[in-house]
Amino acid sequence: MEPRIALIGIVVENTDSVEKINTVLHEYGEYIVGRMGIPYHKRHISVISIVMDAPGDVISALSGKLGMIPHVNIKTVYSKVPPTEEK
Repeated sequence: MEPRIALIGIVVENTDSVEKINTVLHEYGEYIVGRMGIPYHKRHISVISIVMDAPGDVISALSGKLGMIPHVNIKTVYSKVPPTEEK
């Protein structure tokens, strides 16, 4: 399967879920290009963005695992850019 670029947006509604999120993300660390987390204290949530470069099935697996964690909402967006050949 061809590697793709994807952005996973995560909204964490309860800090009790953070440890599970970090454990799952650690499992897929080799595919994660970057990660940014923003605590939004006014609304008592955190927002995390994950950029991945991975085969589609790996991205789907990570998205599925994150989506099953209580108090966590996720959305995945895929790039339409074709993969480049490495030299």
